[in-house]
Amino acid sequence: MKTARFEVLSHDEVERIHAASMEILAEVGIKVNYKKARELFREAGAEVDESTLAVKIPEKLIQWAVDQAPKQFSLFGIDAGFRLDIGPEQAAPIFAGLGTPTCMLDIHSGEPRPCTKQDVIDHIILIDACNHIHNSQMDIWPDDIPMTTIHTEAIWAWVHHSRKPYGMGCYGYLPTWDMMRMMSIAVGGKAELQKRPRFFAICSVVSPLQMDQAQAEGLLICADYGQPVTCAPEAIAGITAPVTLAGLLAQENAAILAHITLAQIFRPGAPVLYGTVSTTANMRYGTVTLGSPETGLISAASAQLARYYGLPIRSVGGTTDSKREDIQAGFERMGTLLPAVLAGVNLITCAGTLNSTMLESHALLMLDDEICGAALRLARGIEVSDETLSLDLIKKVGYSGNYITAKETVKLYRKELFIPTMFSSEPYETWEKEGGKLAIDHARQRALDVLAKHQPREVDAALTRELQAFKDSVAARNLEDFYLYETEEKQDFGNL
Repeated sequence: MKTARFEVLSHDEVERIHAASMEILAEVGIKVNYKKARELFREAGAEVDESTLAVKIPEKLIQWAVDQAPKQFSLFGIDAGFRLDIGPEQAAPIFAGLGTPTCMLDIHSGEPRPCTKQDVIDHIILIDACNHIHNSQMDIWPDDIPMTTIHTEAIWAWVHHSRKPYGMGCYGYLPTWDMMRMMSIAVGGKAELQKRPRFFAICSVVSPLQMDQAQAEGLLICADYGQPVTCAPEAIAGITAPVTLAGLLAQENAAILAHITLAQIFRPGAPVLYGTVSTTANMRYGTVTLGSPETGLISAASAQLARYYGLPIRSVGGTTDSKREDIQAGFERMGTLLPAVLAGVNLITCAGTLNSTMLESHALLMLDDEICGAALRLARGIEVSDETLSLDLIKKVGYSGNYITAKETVKLYRKELFIPTMFSSEPYETWEKEGGKLAIDHARQRALDVLAKHQPREVDAALTRELQAFKDSVAARNLEDFYLYETEEKQDFGNL
C-alpha cells in the first residue's frame, strides 16, 4: 500500500483551528493597506473601518470564496506539451526552487558571492534538466542588473532555456502586469495563457494579519490572467505569530483565507493554493530557523487545513539554516522535506537553498533532485500483489539459490528500488580507487556537465523581436515609473 499520510492534527483539532481563525477574522480582521482591495471586500459584505484600515470578514463570505476556488488545475510548460496537474488527483508532489537567494555558492570555488544574471540563466537550465524538480520560482536575485528589469530578464531566460513552468512573486501592479504581458507574448496571447497557465505566482502574506498593497495588486492581476497564486505567510513563531504552533496556525490560516477570498471576489474561479513558509525563530538572534523540525510540523498541519477546505497547498520543504552543504544541511533538509511529502503537500519549494533560503548552490540543487527522488520512493510505499509477493520465485529458488540472475529481478529491480546516481553505496575500496568523491562532488560535476551541454531552445525570430522590444521598453523606464503605477488613477484593472 501507499505510505500512510502523515497527520499531526486530529479532525477535532483542525476544526478548533478553523473556528479560531473565523473568530480572528470576524473580531480582529485583517489590515488592508490597499484601497481597491478594501472596496472589493466592502462590496462583498465585509465590514471595513477606514480609520484603522481593518477589514472584518464574515465566515459565510470565506466559505463562499472557498467554494469558488478550483480544487484541481494544471500548469504547463512554454509549448503546453509539458503538463503538471495540481489537486487531489495529483500523482506526486511537484518540487520547485524558491525565489529569495541573493548570494550564490560559486560552483568552482565554493565561496559565497553576489548572484548574477548568468546565475539566473544557469539555474533555469539546471532545473530544466532535473528529473523531479519541475518549477523554477525566480530562485535567484541578481546583483548585476537593475532591479527594475529583473522580472523581464528572468522571463526572457525562461523562454529561451526551459520546457517547464515558471514563476515569480507578486511585485506590484506594473511589474506583475509586465510579467503577464510578456508571458502572453511568449505563449501566443492572453487567452492562451488563461487557458493553459504557465506561471506560478507567490503572494506573500504579511504577518501578523496584514495585506500588503503590492502583493494584493499582483494577486489581482494574476487572478485576471488565470495564473495560479499561492497565498503564503512566513509567520515566525515567537516574533510575528504566537510562539505556540497552534496559535501560529490559527493566525496564518485566517490571513491565508482572507487573501484567497480577495482573489475569488475579484475573479471567481481564480486558481489559488493555500500556502505556508511559516517557521520558528532563533529566540537569541530574532532570525528565522527554516531548518527547524517545527517547520515540518507546520507544513504538515497546513496540508491538513488545506484539505479541510478542499484546496491544493504549497509549502516549503528541504529547508536548512546551514551555511554550507554539510551534514546539518542534509539532516534539516530531510526533516522538513519528508513531513511535506508524506503529508500530501501539492507543491514543495526551496530546492538548492542554504542559510534559510538566502544562499543558493547549483550543486546542491542537483543533489536535491536526487533527494526528492528518494522522498518520492518512501512515499510510494510497498506494493503487495501476486507479482511482488514472488511466491513462485521463492519456491523455485528454495534454500540454496540466489535471486540476482532471476528474470523477475531483472524485470522489477529498477521499478522497485531507488537507485541513486550521486550517493556512494559501492564498497570502500572501490570508492577510494575511483577518486573518493562525495555526493556533493558528483552533484557539482553533474551541474557543470548540464551547463556545458545545454543548447538554448529554438525560438521564432519574430517572437524574439517582440519579446526584445517589450524588454527594451521596460528597461527604458526609471524607478519613478514603477511608483507612479502604485497610485489609484494609473491602475486600470478593466483593461489588463
